[in-house]
Amino acid sequence: MLIAVIFFGHLLFALIIFTKKWQEENLVSGLLNLGLIGLLFAVGWSITGMIAKYLMAPEGFGIYFDRDTFSLALLSIAEYFFYRMYYKEEPTEAGTEKQ
Repeated sequence: MLIAVIFFGHLLFALIIFTKKWQEENLVSGLLNLGLIGLLFAVGWSITGMIAKYLMAPEGFGIYFDRDTFSLALLSIAEYFFYRMYYKEEPTEAGTEKQ
């Protein structure tokens, strides 16, 4: 169940970023950001899966928090900090607007 929540969170985040970039810039920018999120998710899950393999048994901590869920949780934490820096809003000067 927890793994479904993590997948849904990633899907929701990808849709929000796609829509935001599509409206602010253009469709190509939205699709590029969607591709970036998908690529980082796939590669990141592979890397955190290898890390989780060395840290935890396949059974994990129970039926709801197995090794795959642990690797997705690690990925979500790493992605949070990366995307927070990557999609940081640039401060605008007073009286200027984004064109």
